[in-house]
Amino acid sequence: MGTVHASLGMSLDGFIAGPNAGPGNALGDGGMLIHRWVYDLEAWRERQSLAGGQTNQDNEVSRETYARSGAFVMGRRMFDEGEVGWPDPPPFQAPVFVLTNHPREPWVRQGGTTFTFVTDGPESALEQARSAAGDKDILIAGGANTVGQFLGAGLLEELQIHLAPVLLGDGVRLFESIDPERVELEPTRVIASPRVTHLRYRVAKS
Repeated sequence: MGTVHASLGMSLDGFIAGPNAGPGNALGDGGMLIHRWVYDLEAWRERQSLAGGQTNQDNEVSRETYARSGAFVMGRRMFDEGEVGWPDPPPFQAPVFVLTNHPREPWVRQGGTTFTFVTDGPESALEQARSAAGDKDILIAGGANTVGQFLGAGLLEELQIHLAPVLLGDGVRLFESIDPERVELEPTRVIASPRVTHLRYRVAKS
């Protein structure tokens, strides 16, 4: 059974998205700056059906995150922000399960990606993702509320933060609604580069 993990970019002052995020403003005001370390990497560009790119240490971290993941879970807000901008095939290249309160027929895209809309909660989405992923891991893709639900419910086993040297000043915080008494994070890896620091934690208690 694969590991349930999350991998998110974060500004140095603790935001994973800027203010005013929405379908016409993905990641909010200034939020794209959190991820600028990834945009010229070969692994990221391949997922966008683009050629070329850098093949450095950051590239290996990016490639690893997707390669290990056989299915994805995300919240409806993240889906709504990404739907208008993702290419076809989308970057996931694996089944994606979208937590939502509004039923919708599965959305089949190229490259092995089908978006399935789950209306009966995180546990059901995770069960379906496990079945789809086989022996591979399940990536809880975001946003903050969805990752927080999995973390608070004891369903998340590993958390990776890509800490960018950016200050947003306002926006969406990952740990806003997390009870600190219920979660303990154990550092397992640190990889630093001039543009980002990759921090990986095991969720030791939840």
